[in-house]
Amino acid sequence: MFSGAQLSLHPMRDDFIAIILDAIGALEPWRSRLRIETDDVSTLVVGPPEALFPAMRDLFVRAAASEAHCVLHATVSRGCPGEPDDPICAPGAARPAGGSMAERVAAAAGRVAGAQPVGRSVAAQFSLYPLGAADASADGMGGHMAEIMGCIDFLKASGCFERSKNFCTKLRGDAGPVFATLAEAFTSFGAPDGHVAMDATVSANSPSAA
Repeated sequence: MFSGAQLSLHPMRDDFIAIILDAIGALEPWRSRLRIETDDVSTLVVGPPEALFPAMRDLFVRAAASEAHCVLHATVSRGCPGEPDDPICAPGAARPAGGSMAERVAAAAGRVAGAQPVGRSVAAQFSLYPLGAADASADGMGGHMAEIMGCIDFLKASGCFERSKNFCTKLRGDAGPVFATLAEAFTSFGAPDGHVAMDATVSANSPSAA
């Protein structure tokens, strides 16, 4: 399954060029598992989600180590029917597997609980889009909405949930669990072979943090 992200990093300091170039260097250890292409707008990272999200974390944590206010914007996609198959994208484990939604929520929360902290506090907001037909049931839920509501239940159990906002959910915590939460939302909800997209913004060192 084709999966990847377009990443744009925005350090709020005069020496932003040096911060961006140094942060891109944090992706070097991932090049054997990811296809990485940088241009003047963004960095494309293609590969399995279990490598994609840790690489995004390392990129952002390296930039945030500058202590400048840094923002990462990521557009993440898996299973897009308009993209080619790529062997590098094959995930190590297909999700979601069988089981009830409650079991899937508990399993995803358990995996986040095992995520290692990295010592950098971040805030994030994101929206998940399991694309496809809704197939609503009699109570008005089902299809993609059932996956979204299940994801929200997971977020509230993740330990990183801060609050719901219009059109998105806000997370806060150490970058290790926060990026693990984003990874679980992306891989554990939506059809295993369906098209799922995520729009995420992550911030660190904000002078207006509240």
